[in-house]
Amino acid sequence: MHAAYSLPVTGGPLSTLAEVRAHVSAVTASARRALAIYTQDLEPLLYDHEPFLEAIKHLVLARSHARVRVLIADPTRAIRDGNRFVAMARRLTSYIDLRHVPKEMRNNPAAFLVADNNASVFRPDASAWVGIAAMSDLASAAKHLAYFDSMWRAADSDLEYQANLRG
Repeated sequence: MHAAYSLPVTGGPLSTLAEVRAHVSAVTASARRALAIYTQDLEPLLYDHEPFLEAIKHLVLARSHARVRVLIADPTRAIRDGNRFVAMARRLTSYIDLRHVPKEMRNNPAAFLVADNNASVFRPDASAWVGIAAMSDLASAAKHLAYFDSMWRAADSDLEYQANLRG
Protein backbone atom coordinates (compact mmCIF):
# COMPACT_ATOMS: atom_id res chain seq x y z
CA MET A 1 0.00 0.00 0.00
CA HIS A 2 1.25 3.47 -0.90
CA ALA A 3 2.35 5.65 2.03
CA ALA A 4 -0.03 8.46 1.02
CA TYR A 5 -3.11 6.36 1.82
CA SER A 6 -4.57 7.29 5.16
CA LEU A 7 -7.41 4.75 5.09
CA PRO A 8 -7.22 0.98 5.06
CA VAL A 9 -7.73 -0.27 1.52
CA THR A 10 -9.25 -3.72 1.60
CA GLY A 11 -12.28 -3.48 -0.66
CA GLY A 12 -15.93 -3.43 0.30
CA PRO A 13 -18.56 -0.71 0.54
CA LEU A 14 -17.59 2.95 0.12
CA SER A 15 -19.53 5.96 1.39
CA THR A 16 -17.20 8.96 1.58
CA LEU A 17 -14.93 10.93 -0.73
CA ALA A 18 -11.93 9.90 1.38
CA GLU A 19 -12.77 6.20 0.99
CA VAL A 20 -13.34 6.49 -2.75
CA ARG A 21 -10.10 8.46 -3.20
CA ALA A 22 -8.08 5.93 -1.22
CA HIS A 23 -9.49 3.00 -3.17
CA VAL A 24 -9.18 4.69 -6.58
CA SER A 25 -5.52 5.39 -5.82
CA ALA A 26 -4.95 1.86 -4.46
CA VAL A 27 -6.59 0.15 -7.43
CA THR A 28 -4.57 2.36 -9.78
CA ALA A 29 -1.36 1.54 -7.88
CA SER A 30 -2.18 -2.18 -8.13
CA ALA A 31 -2.29 -2.06 -11.95
CA ARG A 32 0.59 -3.73 -13.74
CA ARG A 33 -0.64 -3.72 -17.35
CA ALA A 34 -3.88 -1.84 -17.87
CA LEU A 35 -6.28 0.61 -16.32
CA ALA A 36 -9.75 1.39 -17.68
CA ILE A 37 -11.61 4.45 -16.35
CA TYR A 38 -15.24 5.30 -17.09
CA THR A 39 -16.06 8.79 -15.81
CA GLN A 40 -18.78 11.35 -16.33
CA ASP A 41 -16.50 14.39 -16.38
CA LEU A 42 -13.02 13.33 -15.22
CA GLU A 43 -13.91 14.19 -11.64
CA PRO A 44 -11.17 16.51 -10.35
CA LEU A 45 -11.65 15.40 -6.73
CA LEU A 46 -10.49 11.93 -7.82
CA TYR A 47 -8.47 12.26 -11.00
CA ASP A 48 -6.70 15.54 -10.24
CA HIS A 49 -5.60 14.20 -6.85
CA GLU A 50 -1.90 13.67 -6.11
CA PRO A 51 -1.91 9.99 -5.00
CA PHE A 52 -3.86 9.01 -8.13
CA LEU A 53 -1.54 11.05 -10.39
CA GLU A 54 1.53 9.49 -8.78
CA ALA A 55 0.11 5.98 -9.25
CA ILE A 56 -0.62 6.70 -12.93
CA LYS A 57 2.84 8.16 -13.47
CA HIS A 58 4.44 5.12 -11.85
CA LEU A 59 2.31 2.71 -13.91
CA VAL A 60 3.13 4.21 -17.30
CA LEU A 61 6.76 5.16 -16.67
CA ALA A 62 7.78 1.93 -14.93
CA ARG A 63 6.11 -0.36 -17.46
CA SER A 64 6.54 0.46 -21.13
CA HIS A 65 3.70 -1.89 -22.08
CA ALA A 66 1.14 -0.36 -19.67
CA ARG A 67 -1.94 1.35 -21.11
CA VAL A 68 -4.55 3.63 -19.56
CA ARG A 69 -7.86 4.02 -21.38
CA VAL A 70 -10.31 6.68 -20.26
CA LEU A 71 -13.90 7.14 -21.39
CA ILE A 72 -15.37 10.56 -20.56
CA ALA A 73 -19.10 11.16 -20.95
CA ASP A 74 -18.80 14.94 -20.84
CA PRO A 75 -15.28 16.41 -21.06
CA THR A 76 -16.45 20.04 -20.91
CA ARG A 77 -15.35 20.69 -17.32
CA ALA A 78 -11.97 18.98 -17.74
CA ILE A 79 -11.25 21.03 -20.86
CA ARG A 80 -12.61 24.30 -19.43
CA ASP A 81 -11.14 24.10 -15.92
CA GLY A 82 -7.95 22.25 -16.68
CA ASN A 83 -6.98 18.98 -15.06
CA ARG A 84 -3.54 17.64 -14.21
CA PHE A 85 -4.49 14.19 -15.44
CA VAL A 86 -5.45 15.63 -18.85
CA ALA A 87 -2.14 17.51 -18.89
CA MET A 88 -0.33 14.23 -18.11
CA ALA A 89 -2.27 12.47 -20.88
CA ARG A 90 -1.15 15.19 -23.31
CA ARG A 91 2.48 14.41 -22.47
CA LEU A 92 2.10 10.62 -22.40
CA THR A 93 -0.02 9.95 -25.49
CA SER A 94 1.62 6.57 -26.08
CA TYR A 95 0.31 5.33 -22.73
CA ILE A 96 -2.90 7.25 -21.98
CA ASP A 97 -5.81 7.32 -24.41
CA LEU A 98 -8.85 9.54 -23.79
CA ARG A 99 -12.12 9.01 -25.64
CA HIS A 100 -15.52 10.63 -25.62
CA VAL A 101 -18.67 8.54 -24.94
CA PRO A 102 -21.12 9.01 -27.83
CA LYS A 103 -24.02 11.31 -26.98
CA GLU A 104 -26.63 8.61 -27.53
CA MET A 105 -24.81 6.32 -25.04
CA ARG A 106 -24.48 8.75 -22.12
CA ASN A 107 -27.43 7.37 -20.18
CA ASN A 108 -25.28 5.49 -17.67
CA PRO A 109 -24.68 7.69 -14.58
CA ALA A 110 -22.04 5.33 -13.16
CA ALA A 111 -18.32 5.84 -12.68
CA PHE A 112 -15.73 3.09 -12.31
CA LEU A 113 -12.19 2.00 -12.90
CA VAL A 114 -10.73 -1.44 -13.45
CA ALA A 115 -7.09 -2.47 -13.04
CA ASP A 116 -5.69 -5.56 -14.76
CA ASN A 117 -8.98 -7.44 -14.90
CA ASN A 118 -9.03 -8.07 -11.15
CA ALA A 119 -9.51 -4.88 -9.09
CA SER A 120 -12.20 -2.24 -9.42
CA VAL A 121 -14.00 0.67 -7.85
CA PHE A 122 -17.61 1.11 -8.92
CA ARG A 123 -20.12 3.85 -8.09
CA PRO A 124 -23.59 3.43 -9.60
CA ASP A 125 -24.11 7.20 -9.51
CA ALA A 126 -21.05 9.35 -10.20
CA SER A 127 -22.64 12.29 -8.37
CA ALA A 128 -22.39 10.38 -5.05
CA TRP A 129 -19.50 8.85 -3.15
CA VAL A 130 -21.36 5.59 -2.51
CA GLY A 131 -19.95 2.53 -4.17
CA ILE A 132 -17.99 -0.65 -3.81
CA ALA A 133 -14.33 -1.54 -4.13
CA ALA A 134 -13.21 -5.02 -5.09
CA MET A 135 -9.49 -5.58 -4.76
CA SER A 136 -9.32 -9.19 -6.03
CA ASP A 137 -12.63 -9.93 -7.70
CA LEU A 138 -12.27 -11.26 -11.23
CA ALA A 139 -16.04 -11.53 -11.81
CA SER A 140 -16.76 -7.93 -10.83
CA ALA A 141 -13.82 -6.58 -12.79
CA ALA A 142 -14.78 -8.65 -15.85
CA LYS A 143 -18.35 -7.33 -15.76
CA HIS A 144 -17.22 -3.69 -15.65
CA LEU A 145 -14.49 -4.25 -18.21
CA ALA A 146 -16.90 -5.90 -20.66
CA TYR A 147 -19.16 -2.85 -20.47
CA PHE A 148 -16.16 -0.54 -20.81
CA ASP A 149 -14.84 -2.40 -23.86
CA SER A 150 -18.22 -2.21 -25.61
CA MET A 151 -18.35 1.55 -24.95
CA TRP A 152 -14.69 1.93 -26.00
CA ARG A 153 -15.40 0.41 -29.41
CA ALA A 154 -18.25 2.90 -29.93
CA ALA A 155 -16.40 5.85 -28.39
CA ASP A 156 -15.98 9.07 -30.26
CA SER A 157 -12.53 9.72 -31.55
CA ASP A 158 -13.71 13.02 -33.03
CA LEU A 159 -10.67 15.03 -34.08
CA GLU A 160 -11.96 18.33 -32.60
CA TYR A 161 -12.63 16.64 -29.25
CA GLN A 162 -9.21 14.96 -29.29
CA ALA A 163 -7.55 18.27 -30.13
CA ASN A 164 -9.26 19.91 -27.16
CA LEU A 165 -8.15 17.16 -24.79
CA ARG A 166 -4.68 16.83 -26.21
CA GLY A 167 -4.05 20.57 -26.22
